[in-house]
Amino acid sequence: MKALSACAISLFLLGISSSALATDNQLTEQEKQQGWQLLFDGQSLSHWRNYQQDSISPKWQIQDNAITLTDGGAGDIITRQQYGDFELTLDWKISEGGNSGIFFLADEMGKYVFSHAPEIQIIDNERHPDSKLDSRRAGALYDMIAAPAASQKPAGEWNTVKISLHDNVLQVWQNDVMTVHIVMHSSTWEKLVAASKFANWTGFAAQTKGHIGLQDHGDKVAFKNIKIRELP
Repeated sequence: MKALSACAISLFLLGISSSALATDNQLTEQEKQQGWQLLFDGQSLSHWRNYQQDSISPKWQIQDNAITLTDGGAGDIITRQQYGDFELTLDWKISEGGNSGIFFLADEMGKYVFSHAPEIQIIDNERHPDSKLDSRRAGALYDMIAAPAASQKPAGEWNTVKISLHDNVLQVWQNDVMTVHIVMHSSTWEKLVAASKFANWTGFAAQTKGHIGLQDHGDKVAFKNIKIRELP
């Protein structure tokens, strides 16, 4: 076999890279048949708006095929549509020392998106002080259930999260490692809430349908491949 030239190798690797990029923010034919929908197509933020507003801050931008919070003060964003039982997948990347989160079942009755909505934590485990509590590390059900260390990658790397909510059964995977499996509103759930910061938060997780939310915690964070399908 003849040795490949440096040029040929470069073109080959470029082809792989281009192919990988081309799959971002797209649905496969199988996903379409299964009922998945894109919440971000790489070109438009039309599925999103700021919490309690109809528009979205210009500080939320599309950079490198990802929804990117470029500066703090942009405000949390939510989907225009609400979801009850669903499966959601997305990729996230946090900056060094950064903090953010993914909310679900969010309503707009409280002052903040997190007033009533549970959160899957996004954070730089190595640098952010909040991560000293294992229930506040990446992939955790915030302040309630800790995520296994095997599910967590360093800041600056892409992570994949899947959230499934069906008949009150909440399951979360981060980087193919299950981080959460609990029946919401069960006695176990209520004990966890009672032991958390949400113990006296009236209306916390009470809604059966709500928005998906992405948090502005003041730190640069990026999201891509955001896909959802409603479950019967």
